[in-house]
Amino acid sequence: MKIKQRVRFAIGAMIGLGLFCISTGFFSINNKSTVYSAPRPITSGFEPVIEQEEVIFDAKLIERIERYFKRRNGWGSFNGAVLFAEKGKIVYKGAFGYGDIRSKRDPLTTQTPFQLASVTKPMTSTAILMLQDWGFLSVKDTVQKFIPNFPYKGVTIEHLLIQKSGLPEYLYFSDEHWKNWRKTITNEDVLCLMEIHEPQRYYRPNYRYNYVNTNYCVLASIIERASGETYNNFMEKYLFEPLQMYDAFVYQKDASSLPTTIGHDKRRRKIGDSHYNGVVGDKGIYASVEDLFRFDQSFYTHELLCPETAELAFTPAHRRLHKHDNYGMGWRINTKRNGDKIVHHTGWWKGYTSYLIRIPHSEKTIIVLTNCLRGGFLSTKELRRLLDE
Repeated sequence: MKIKQRVRFAIGAMIGLGLFCISTGFFSINNKSTVYSAPRPITSGFEPVIEQEEVIFDAKLIERIERYFKRRNGWGSFNGAVLFAEKGKIVYKGAFGYGDIRSKRDPLTTQTPFQLASVTKPMTSTAILMLQDWGFLSVKDTVQKFIPNFPYKGVTIEHLLIQKSGLPEYLYFSDEHWKNWRKTITNEDVLCLMEIHEPQRYYRPNYRYNYVNTNYCVLASIIERASGETYNNFMEKYLFEPLQMYDAFVYQKDASSLPTTIGHDKRRRKIGDSHYNGVVGDKGIYASVEDLFRFDQSFYTHELLCPETAELAFTPAHRRLHKHDNYGMGWRINTKRNGDKIVHHTGWWKGYTSYLIRIPHSEKTIIVLTNCLRGGFLSTKELRRLLDE
């Protein structure tokens, strides 16, 4: 047999053997599993990038971060936990102080949950956008589609997300209409007050940016109606558990379980549990710095949102606002002159302050959680400089 004929015969035999093995199940080719699990048929198919780049951190960088917070803790002006990361790797994490400062009880760790205050808002917006990806709602839907008795016409879910609804601040009108401050007020109570009293709105819908907590209180109620789950259960099942945010939970004021941290004022005095802590969506989530890091990383691996939806959340929504101080869907956005974005949110509530700063172009993350107002608010620019940003 000639050489060319032998080669053709050998190739044909190999192809035939391969087809036989596949057809008989002798071996099988497994497709990669998608990131999403049910009920997420609409956005299935987006997979995390497996290839990882090795990152080596400068010892001086780590020392600079640690020295910054150690000094402030020594001065009595910082009590909390921090985490700095780059390209999916933790550069530095540490905890300073106590959950109960005066009594020096419950030493803090990087797994200690803190009240996130308004850093809850990015999680609420993520939940809403997940429901859109799944086909349960559209951000163009009106609030009345889910809350028929909502008294303000023309307000869409998008208006709530981007803080352009013109709705009144519930923390203000509840002061007037909620007489018994010993009784916890809930999201349903806020909706009821709005239906009965119809407090005067600040602006017509889509007129101008106006940051109010009411928007995210209403969004939490829409999550419940669209999903059939309580806000607490939804966040637990579809955010905390999939991302392994094991220390995170939605605070339920009248429940038996209590947080391990207490908010403190500037004199390190404990701040009492407010009747407003029954309202969630705008605040109410407790989580550790490690939990927030996992939440941050989910936007690179697309575990919760498809890439296009996440980009929609990070897009500045207000032409009248500055590029360096804009708002998207649940995120504050600082766009630099070269087009790079810093996506972040901060929060304050009853002695707690929180900072979640994402720098996507360099894949850097800064997370700072505190439970004492002494020392004032930290500068986000100063925090970014610690990572050379």
